[in-house]
Amino acid sequence: MSPDSMTPGSVRSAADLNEQIRALWMRAGGSLSAQERAEYELLVVKWAAAIRGEIIEAA
Repeated sequence: MSPDSMTPGSVRSAADLNEQIRALWMRAGGSLSAQERAEYELLVVKWAAAIRGEIIEAA
């Protein structure tokens, strides 16, 4: 999935985003292209936001 195909403001769980990150690494065989790196960075930012949201909800 390219970063452009992700819906801005869409809410995904940290677990879902983590699974997408893992799948990206598996597809890439452990070495990311420039496009895959951009997708990875976007997913990590969204994952971190989801984790923060889940921690705040738990508190």
